[in-house]
Amino acid sequence: MISFEEIVSIFIILWAVIDPVGTIPVFIAITKSYNKIEKASIALKSSFIAAIILVFFLLVGEYVLRNVGVPISAFQTSGGVILFLFAINMIFGSSKPEEEIQLVKNGTETAIFPLAIPSIASPGAILAVVLLAEKDRHNLTYQVITFFLLILILIINYILMRASNKIHEKIGNSGAIVISKVMGLILASMAANNILLGIKEFFKIKV
Repeated sequence: MISFEEIVSIFIILWAVIDPVGTIPVFIAITKSYNKIEKASIALKSSFIAAIILVFFLLVGEYVLRNVGVPISAFQTSGGVILFLFAINMIFGSSKPEEEIQLVKNGTETAIFPLAIPSIASPGAILAVVLLAEKDRHNLTYQVITFFLLILILIINYILMRASNKIHEKIGNSGAIVISKVMGLILASMAANNILLGIKEFFKIKV
């Protein structure tokens, strides 16, 4: 049976790595020359593509790892390290809005890149869903709840993109950056926990 605290933990991890609030300024920059109908289409298309990518890794990511001979404990440790570095970059480096708006300035203005990838389905999000779907640590109920929470956050992300202009007027780029950095701090602590659990599991297997 999965506890309420575990559900909240899954939600926070997925929210931090997908970062729907950080997607708002990216979406605005990408769609500034489009009308309302085109903006709605781009929001839907990018959300759908990101959902396919993340659900794919949620369902078969661990299977792929096992078939290439990577122990899940090693992946959990390395994934935790990468998530930690991802979080550190969120805190101290360029924030999501700053980084991905720069990609738009370089001329890549499509729904797929940088909006679906890497803004929504980021490397950190892909790593997170694989770890959250680990069969040795999490039962079927946990995995199903992870799936529905992932879809819920992607739906919220889509709604925020549709309402991006109004939200951006309220919080601005600075507000989105602050939220991104706070989520980075939370993600760093969760990533550190994954590293410690992965190391513990690895040595338990060796013994």
